Amino acid sequence: MSSFKPFAALTYRNFRLFWVGSVISLTGTWMHSAAQGWLVFELTNSPFYLGLTSTASTLPILLFTLLGGVVADRMSKKTIIMTTQIVLMVIALIMATIVSAGVVKVWHVLIIAFLIGSVHAFEIPARQSFFIEMVGRENLLNAIALNSAAFHAARMAGPAVAGVIMGIWSIAACFYINTLSFIAAIVALIKMRFRPEDEKRPAQKKGLYKEFAEGVKYIFSNQKVFTLILSVGIISFFGFPYITFLPVYAKEILKTGATGLGILMGCAGAGAFTGAIILAFRGDFSGKGLLLIVSGIVFSLALLVFSISMTIWLSYLMLFLVGLGAINQIATANSLLQLNVPDELRGRIMSSFTTVFLGMSTIGNFTVGSYAALVGTKTALLTSSVFCLVGTLLLVMKKPEILDIGSD
Repeated sequence: MSSFKPFAALTYRNFRLFWVGSVISLTGTWMHSAAQGWLVFELTNSPFYLGLTSTASTLPILLFTLLGGVVADRMSKKTIIMTTQIVLMVIALIMATIVSAGVVKVWHVLIIAFLIGSVHAFEIPARQSFFIEMVGRENLLNAIALNSAAFHAARMAGPAVAGVIMGIWSIAACFYINTLSFIAAIVALIKMRFRPEDEKRPAQKKGLYKEFAEGVKYIFSNQKVFTLILSVGIISFFGFPYITFLPVYAKEILKTGATGLGILMGCAGAGAFTGAIILAFRGDFSGKGLLLIVSGIVFSLALLVFSISMTIWLSYLMLFLVGLGAINQIATANSLLQLNVPDELRGRIMSSFTTVFLGMSTIGNFTVGSYAALVGTKTALLTSSVFCLVGTLLLVMKKPEILDIGSD
């Protein structure tokens, strides 16, 4: 550990190619997302359809990701990622074409959003379980942190670039640029080279149902794995719905308008980016379980203060800490899971992680959003942040062994 070099994962040629391709592709993906939201609002002038489009893109993650994990353990992960990138490129091109032709309808957008989400349900488990094949166990956390940094850098840059492109040219231009961005990821995958002993062999096929059941049985029988996934589920269900309420805080509570909304979102993104960079610099270390819990507590407390804050600068600071706490917890849980599962089950375990991480936030959005309609936004967010904090503390009390995970 003492010889660790910052950004050590980038010294591996395969990961360096993969990371650069991902940065370019993810920027295009976030441009697509921003342009898609603007397009839907132009077509419908309805917040309902904005929410429906978001649901259409995230529901497949909940429905199909566990199946995607089985596929990831059956096939070459590189092949799966390559195939999904090509399919996503074709879908983006179809979107660009119908928008530029002026024939797009909102139902087209909903179908395309659902298709993109469905492809991601197979791509994400393969991607998450591919890191260890590129960099090995020692630099796994560094690779995950750098991937998170790329994601959040693209999350900050993509929508901003999309706004400029839409102002200068058109919405369709954003979709065309996204189409081209996939070429970088595809070329990177083509240029990657593995020695036979480095690339993990797919697990022996036993039938989809048996393989799925094997993964579920392993999660519930392994207390470390179950506890890690549970910790992510708590923050995802109770904590992540805060993003849905940011427009309400900007418009009605803090009264900062659209500009303030951008700053609120930017602060959370900056916190996540900062946390990812810190993890990348830190490298492998003991006490990951402690970091996991401390990050969950920081996230929950910062969200609690934000929920009741009426001071603009304090709200910005709290959202920075929210982003920082979230990325530290998610990235650490990700690396601990991969270090504690056998290679032949990694795809299925990471698909469960993804389902809980992304799928539970979809359910949480609906639950907390419905509660907000009854009691008001501030009360709903305050309540969910308290549940998030209590859930994290109870996890430590009921399963104190989580503090020792990753300490050796």
